[in-house]
Amino acid sequence: MPVPKRRTSKARRDKRRHSYNLSAPAYVLCPQCHEPKMPHRVCINCGYYDGKEVIKVEEK
Repeated sequence: MPVPKRRTSKARRDKRRHSYNLSAPAYVLCPQCHEPKMPHRVCINCGYYDGKEVIKVEEK
């Protein structure tokens, strides 16, 4: 069974693992109601996408 000849240093180990982090989701402001929403998705507050009403949203 092969074994490593040298111990992996902390710097080398951490360089390998540096890209395993989570990124925060991107948000944009809806041009209709100015509420934050995820890009390229229908706004859940007003129901608009690309300047057109896609879904009807009931007012509370």
